[in-house]
Amino acid sequence: MGRYDGDAFEAAYDKVLTKWPADRVALQVPTPFGTTYVTACGPADAPPLVLLPGGGGATSASWYAQAAPLARTRRILAVDLVGAPGRSAPAGDRHPRTVADLAAWLDALLDGLGVTRADFGGHSYGAWIALHYALRAPDRMRRLFLLDPTQCFAGFKAAYLLHALPMLLRPTPARVRAFLEWETRGAARADEADPPADETGGARLDPDWLRLQEAAAGFPAARPVTGPRPAPDALRALETPVLLLVAANSRTHDPYTVTAQAGVLLPHAEIDVVPGVSHHALAQSAPPELARRLSEFLGEGRE
Repeated sequence: MGRYDGDAFEAAYDKVLTKWPADRVALQVPTPFGTTYVTACGPADAPPLVLLPGGGGATSASWYAQAAPLARTRRILAVDLVGAPGRSAPAGDRHPRTVADLAAWLDALLDGLGVTRADFGGHSYGAWIALHYALRAPDRMRRLFLLDPTQCFAGFKAAYLLHALPMLLRPTPARVRAFLEWETRGAARADEADPPADETGGARLDPDWLRLQEAAAGFPAARPVTGPRPAPDALRALETPVLLLVAANSRTHDPYTVTAQAGVLLPHAEIDVVPGVSHHALAQSAPPELARRLSEFLGEGRE
């Protein structure tokens, strides 16, 4: 495993936070699983919006591109996952180990924030957590948007897992960068593991965000909670309004398999494909169309 440099991680984290609105504040919320770090901004009396980041080196800071437009009508509460890279601190070895633990952690987080019900948004692994929470605690969730969710409606592509393996076995900054740059070069057919860069498209990764991902290599993180996809019958019965936006250039899974399966399992959801962006670039990109779709879905003061 690569040698973790805590000072470099904190400096990279602070650098990304400078991209947030000037009114941002840091909150530390005690839960039975440890203290959860929350980056908050927007009017204190606006409806709350909880944002969950993806896995790996993603943190609450990663939502900087969406924070400003969403904070016009929402109180943004972006969360560092307990046991993952970031500023949340597990309570000893007590960190979430099951989906039920994740739900209990989110219940405690909302209670600690004084929030009864909230809108939720999640990217990648964070979307998987948010969707499971919608099924377990529908009374606490008003609306839910999912950005290129993983392991919800389709599995990972074999090529994605193959390219991720060196980083997972021995995480180093160079391996993290190589993997993320490979994924952002755009979508390929299943039999094209590494197409030439000039034949693929997609938004480039922000260099400050990329440095944060590199700095997270070797972070002393707990094993993330994994599990099956949400049960099909439970998804069909879900009444929470859902907006699903899939990255057209995602190399994580097949975007059109995701939309097709979601269309069957979530017949009342809004589902669309975001052009010109990859899986890892989606949450930290700011195309006007994406901001518009999220803002329209959440609505101003919508209950």
